[in-house]
Amino acid sequence: MKMLESAGYCCVKAGASLGIFDILGLSSTDMVCVQVKSNRGPGSVELETLKNFKVPPNCRKLLHIWIDRSREPIVKEL
Repeated sequence: MKMLESAGYCCVKAGASLGIFDILGLSSTDMVCVQVKSNRGPGSVELETLKNFKVPPNCRKLLHIWIDRSREPIVKEL
């Protein structure tokens, strides 16, 4: 969330399996839906669910994979 907030997004956390995405970020120009994982990406079923989830045209779906002891995540756009 700190990364997104420093880029100008207002963020809401929805982790702990309460929704498809863990973080929703809203800026004055677009929106991001972020799935956060530790040390590995999502399984094939979860990845398909994320990819197939319909979002507005100005919304990006992102996957952040945090590897232990890394300062920055691996970021992939879905």
